[in-house]
Amino acid sequence: MAEIAGQTDRGVATAVVHESYSFACMRCGHGWEQSYEIEHHLDGDGNEFVMYVAAGCVVPSPLSRPTCLNCDSHVVRIMRPGQVSFAQSRLQGERHGRHRWHLSDLLHPFHHRKAG
Repeated sequence: MAEIAGQTDRGVATAVVHESYSFACMRCGHGWEQSYEIEHHLDGDGNEFVMYVAAGCVVPSPLSRPTCLNCDSHVVRIMRPGQVSFAQSRLQGERHGRHRWHLSDLLHPFHHRKAG
């Protein structure tokens, strides 16, 4: 797998796959999401290799040793796409006073009070 960082002449890819991931740093708590184009290429000997491209630049594979964008730690959890944005939207809702539903809220209408 070729992992050459930076802007290079990438040549023509034989196939391109789009992948997105969510990342969370276990050290500082920073979370972010990133989309990648995974370009499949053939070298001079006909061997296949891939290049990860983010925002037009060739970057190392995010699956090998991700680095936190905030603290440079390598203790980073990789998750399916949308996890960070979902968590951030939930936090925004709490800050704006939206009600968070709990199971007890659903059971409240069925609560029986003793007459007395």
